[in-house]
Amino acid sequence: MPEATLVEAINLALARAMQDDPDVVVLGEDVGVNGGVFRATAGLQKRFGTERVLDTPLAELLISGLCVGMAAQGLKPVGEIQFMGFIYPCLDQLVNHASRLRNRTQGRLTCPMVLRTPHGAGIRAPEHHSESTEAMLAHIPGLRVVMPSSPERAYGLLLAAIRDPDPVVFLEPTRLYRAAKGEVEDNGEALPLDAAFVLREGRDLTLISWGAMLKETMAAAEALSAEGIAAEVIDLATLKPYDEDTVLGSVAKTGRCVIVHEAARTGGFGAEIAATIAERRLSSLLAPVTRVTGYDTVVPMARLEQYYMPSVERVMTAARRVCQFG
Repeated sequence: MPEATLVEAINLALARAMQDDPDVVVLGEDVGVNGGVFRATAGLQKRFGTERVLDTPLAELLISGLCVGMAAQGLKPVGEIQFMGFIYPCLDQLVNHASRLRNRTQGRLTCPMVLRTPHGAGIRAPEHHSESTEAMLAHIPGLRVVMPSSPERAYGLLLAAIRDPDPVVFLEPTRLYRAAKGEVEDNGEALPLDAAFVLREGRDLTLISWGAMLKETMAAAEALSAEGIAAEVIDLATLKPYDEDTVLGSVAKTGRCVIVHEAARTGGFGAEIAATIAERRLSSLLAPVTRVTGYDTVVPMARLEQYYMPSVERVMTAARRVCQFG
């Protein structure tokens, strides 16, 4: 089976979706001639033409508004926002229109749009280029939020997002774009949305993460195994709605849980998971649910970036602490 990086898998999925469905269009800043800031759309305009791969002005509100209008009229637009720090102008369209269109029209119209954007820190980028504000998007009713952590899942989940009849924000971990390759078969098969992936079986504790932080989480689980701690690792993949059954089933088995994300701690999505576990699996817990997160500050510039992001050692320290209970 051929191998691809995560960004190459994104490109494969976009090309496959456009090949299979003439209603799929791609738009954004520099997505056509230049192939996008990370080259995720490289070659698509040459292959599918300027009517289906559109270079837009530098206006994120315009991109998201065009996506809503196109989707309401039967197209399946995939808009690109160059960095997550630029997505905030899109909130007007996402909150007031995209997420409400099905409800507002009593089901007469849907909004089958995807808004793609790089997510997170780790590439020594300038300010506004390292945001992790997925919890803000997950709070919007009617909006799906998806974040792959591998090339294989990027390919399958993006295809599923494009085929979904409702709006999806697709967050692509910038740090993983070219970090590693995985086997990706360009067969047009989508992966299920709203389903978590158990990447590693374990009996002693549950480690939950998503996006780029799966790299540190998996490394921590491997190192913990040498200490006799068997950690189960869950890739949430879809944050809204997330797979509660898989999470709760794992916690019921292990009795301990550590949640890892690089977003700021206060109001982070890890708090939502912790609250659900407390409400529905309190009797299973042998230790308090613990979070390993970024800090309540703006992501620092390149020289201090590594101190902001959760490390393998921070994850291991939290895991050892919860394993001391019970």
